[in-house]
Amino acid sequence: MVEEGRFFTNLKDGFSRGDIVVRLIYINVVVFLIVTLFNVFCTLFKLPSVLWANYLEMPAWTERFIRQPWSLITYMFMHAGILHVLFNMLWLYWFGRLFLQFFSSRHLRGLYVLGGICGGLLYLLSYNVFPYFEDYKYGSFLLGASASVLAIVVATAERQPEYSVQFLFLGSVKLRFVAIFMIVLDLLFMTSDNAGGHIAHLGGALAGWAFSVGLCKGRDFTRWINGTIDFVGGKWKPASKKPKMKVHYGSRQSDYEYNTQKKERSDEVDRILDKLRKSGYGSLTEEEKKSLFDASKK
Repeated sequence: MVEEGRFFTNLKDGFSRGDIVVRLIYINVVVFLIVTLFNVFCTLFKLPSVLWANYLEMPAWTERFIRQPWSLITYMFMHAGILHVLFNMLWLYWFGRLFLQFFSSRHLRGLYVLGGICGGLLYLLSYNVFPYFEDYKYGSFLLGASASVLAIVVATAERQPEYSVQFLFLGSVKLRFVAIFMIVLDLLFMTSDNAGGHIAHLGGALAGWAFSVGLCKGRDFTRWINGTIDFVGGKWKPASKKPKMKVHYGSRQSDYEYNTQKKERSDEVDRILDKLRKSGYGSLTEEEKKSLFDASKK
């Protein structure tokens, strides 16, 4: 029992200390293990395990989606098997690390969700618009983090297209060729057995491209997602007692000094924004990113 307690404590500590990439991988793996173990339990007792799992997957049939709208979020943390989750998490780790060299952790968190949402919506739209999918939409479900991961890949490639990555047996390949290859592959297999997955990938790729281009122009398409996550996360935190107000006696800062410091901060933010418009988010230093983030909260 002590060893088990220590094991879970180590997992909790690893999650707390990890960056956003590690945390997303933790969530995906834990969800996969819980779902798999529950399916094993259902199989042993001859219970219909598929039925309950479908409520966490994204249905192609519009009427069913209306009854389970939460699946637009939950599906991107579900996986069909060990190889499915393994390859998705490897791609998330490799390109998530690369993404963080040019963007922030909040951007990765928001884009993961945005890519999944765009992938799910394009999947739903395609299955209900194209006659080819008419006979398939009633029993089709989407699951996996692929759309979210491809959004991260494409956003990174759009920001640094000439950046080279190393692949086994292939050697050095520029990011733009990686992104183009994956998008073309999905276009070619839109009518394959995994048509829904390839369509969702394209939705994620579109989200990644729009995010990167928009951020260079000063528009952050992940801002509303991060705001929502922060709001929901704040609601779940236990309320803490307000500290007693401390009164300090001493000389008060003059209006002149206050206004001078305020103008200096404003000028600094204007300078950072001008640099952002000209050179992109990746050109900012960590101190400049922090200053811009602090200013956005005021």
